[in-house]
Amino acid sequence: MSRFGIQTTFVDLVDTQAWQAAVQPNTKLFFLETPSNPLMEIGDIRALSQIAKATGAWLAVDNCLLTPILQKPLALGADIVIHSATKFIDGQGRALGGAIIGNHQLLEPIYGFVRTAGPSMSPFNAWLFLKGMETLAIRMKAHSEQALSIAQWLVNHPAVESVFYPGLLHHPQAKLIAEQQQAGGAVLSFRVKGARAEAWKVIDAVQIFSRSANLGDVKSIITHPATTTHGRVAEADRLAAGITENLIRLSVGLESLEDLRADLARGLDALL
Repeated sequence: MSRFGIQTTFVDLVDTQAWQAAVQPNTKLFFLETPSNPLMEIGDIRALSQIAKATGAWLAVDNCLLTPILQKPLALGADIVIHSATKFIDGQGRALGGAIIGNHQLLEPIYGFVRTAGPSMSPFNAWLFLKGMETLAIRMKAHSEQALSIAQWLVNHPAVESVFYPGLLHHPQAKLIAEQQQAGGAVLSFRVKGARAEAWKVIDAVQIFSRSANLGDVKSIITHPATTTHGRVAEADRLAAGITENLIRLSVGLESLEDLRADLARGLDALL
């Protein structure tokens, strides 16, 4: 961002006091993703909205993982909400697109840019997203139920070191999650006991999960964040963020729950 003259400060997502302390006279925007990808940390949207408004800044929330069905940032005080419509809004991996949501006055400059610069959506992609939204509510409910069941199963598997999912009762921010989200969503991550070799042994063993850095499909997806989504991050920064070599991310789809558990067990059981 510095090449465009934009200064940025990184803070701990869950530490609202750190956000407050990071505010500078030229701060214009707070930007967060909640839950975070892939460790499912939760930012307190309402609290951050209050800090942002007190300093004259806007609050933008990436709501891709939960969609408007499971989390409504505007109702919690956000000014702008961003969606990768490619993910759950489409839901079937058919189209590329996104959406920026906010009041008309705030978004008018963005709309003007889209009209004149050309990054607008094709009519066919827009139609696909509209069709996807017809089933969004029932899909997100089913995704969340499936993911919670997988997370609970992983917690009890002897080859698993830790599990990160907002639907688990032992999540350190369970109270905030209950206030802010309608459910946990489809995405979770877990650490196997071992390192990269053990993580890849699990990933290589699956037959139903698709190996991809994508998420948000009706088809289940398995990812190794350290070498894909965060592969370009410096190792020290990656480890500081908790993206370890033994971390695996899942986007839990709508296949048979029994089949998904059996698919993961192929690799996990082999680690014992």
